[in-house]
Amino acid sequence: MSLFDLSGGVAIVTGSSRGIGRAIAEQLAAHGARVVVSSRSAESCEPVAEDIRRRGGEAMVVPCNVGDDEALEALVSRTLAAWGRIDTLVCNAAANPVYGSMQDVDDAAFDKIMRVNVRANMKLAHAVLPQMAERGQGSLIIVSSVVGLTGTRLIGTYAMSKAADFQLARNLAVEWGDRGIRANCIAPGLIRTDFARALWEDDRQRRQVERVTPLGRIGEPDDIAGVAVFLASAAARFVTGQAIVADGGLLIRESL
Repeated sequence: MSLFDLSGGVAIVTGSSRGIGRAIAEQLAAHGARVVVSSRSAESCEPVAEDIRRRGGEAMVVPCNVGDDEALEALVSRTLAAWGRIDTLVCNAAANPVYGSMQDVDDAAFDKIMRVNVRANMKLAHAVLPQMAERGQGSLIIVSSVVGLTGTRLIGTYAMSKAADFQLARNLAVEWGDRGIRANCIAPGLIRTDFARALWEDDRQRRQVERVTPLGRIGEPDDIAGVAVFLASAAARFVTGQAIVADGGLLIRESL
């Protein structure tokens, strides 16, 4: 059996109506998983689910505002009611309402970033992991960011939340590892998504990133989806508590 075969398993992917989340949902389905496509709006998720079904996969839509605890509970309960299990949880939904100095981030924006990017991931993990533990296996994947590993002048509070996600994955890996559960992060670099549009549509900034990136380009959503398939699969059965950087080599560029 292929190490990357996800047949028979069920995956929830938050924030999967577009961008990285959509690519992850589509690739998990292509490798055999039944996929729950989820974001705030059911209408935005349906085209993704339909596309998966058209390609021969299985998908259902469960809308969820991850900042709402009741919505998180409903996401889990509806998935279990329909398919009886959750094997992979991909926490991809994120928020960043402020672009600029941390000095410009008011309390409301700070609280939203931390609630959506960190607390929601923890709450959803705690809702999903017990049923994984009953079967003795499961994979939690948090889509973090390379900005959680560096300093930044433009998205500092967002970077703080992504750094917290690294620690969340490490803690969950330690707490749940003896029950067969793996928890890891993916740390993407600059990816061509709507979420990062302000960065890659700025020609000067994009060219600067491309110039200092060893692969000479920014990323595409499928570049991250492949890492998610690996982490969800048996190929990563001895990988836990890690932050896998997928940035084209940006963080290892020459300093001079």
